[in-house]
Amino acid sequence: MRFGVLSTADIGVESVIPGIVASEHEVGAIASRDASRAESVADRHDIPETYGSYEALLDDETLDAVYIPLPNGLHAEWIRKAADAGLHVLCEKTLTASAGETAAVFDYCAERDVTLMEGFMYRFHPLTERAAELVESELGEVRNVTSTFTFRLPDGAEDIRIDPDLAGGSVMDVGCYAVSAARLFLGTPERAYGVTNDERDCGVETEMTGVLEYEDGATARLQSGFETPLTQYYRVETTDGWLRAEPTFDIGVENSTQLTYSVDGEETTESFDATDHYRLEVEHFADSVESGEEPRVDRDESVDIMRIIDALYESSDDGQPITLN
Repeated sequence: MRFGVLSTADIGVESVIPGIVASEHEVGAIASRDASRAESVADRHDIPETYGSYEALLDDETLDAVYIPLPNGLHAEWIRKAADAGLHVLCEKTLTASAGETAAVFDYCAERDVTLMEGFMYRFHPLTERAAELVESELGEVRNVTSTFTFRLPDGAEDIRIDPDLAGGSVMDVGCYAVSAARLFLGTPERAYGVTNDERDCGVETEMTGVLEYEDGATARLQSGFETPLTQYYRVETTDGWLRAEPTFDIGVENSTQLTYSVDGEETTESFDATDHYRLEVEHFADSVESGEEPRVDRDESVDIMRIIDALYESSDDGQPITLN
């Protein structure tokens, strides 16, 4: 598969482009609104074509798909434009700024017979796959999930992650991972309660604490933020034991990781070698396009994650739990 890349965002340059290059696929073109930036990245990664506008890249008939690492608030527009060009779309999380808009872009792509997948790369790491397998087959009934992703954004930073016009905020940047993990282990909740804080007076929340409640009484506790040091983990409590993994989300392709679980008091630790989960994500996306099968991170998952995020925000505004219909 031959990819075009819309923008020179760090996540693409540092992680996803190398992941594509490490796979059996290739980057055929990159675009930036600053043509010199596109040329610089192209030189670094041996990308044959550069464009000074996103529209020009979409006209490149040699491409099969695009990868979109633009700010959240621009995703929906460029997903639609890529679909109009007949290009399959791998787009960074969060896919859009609301559940309704997420459902709409999936419908738009389906109508044009192109595959759309949201880029939750951690879902393809062997750690995540093993954790899901253990919770499903080895541990008992899940009663609680605790999931956290925080890091300290430098004071005074001018960053798209705290820009309200670009759908910024800690939930949209890192809290979505915590929501995704809770859904992975417990499914879609019945109610959501969220508390948010704009510590920087920037117009978006820079801290969030959330509680999800399930029909059977199970719960999930979530935290995201830009105000405290890097922490990324989840812990799953079951009727006969527990599972904990750290780090879990943005592990780093050169870093090993591990999980520990206990069943009936017997504790086991499993280690995982360094893995390029961006490469695995790209390969899965391309395989889904070729086979015509739904990607692992499919429409239902992406829409559900945004339904939960919408409910957390609504709850924070209203000061009461929100029922997910």
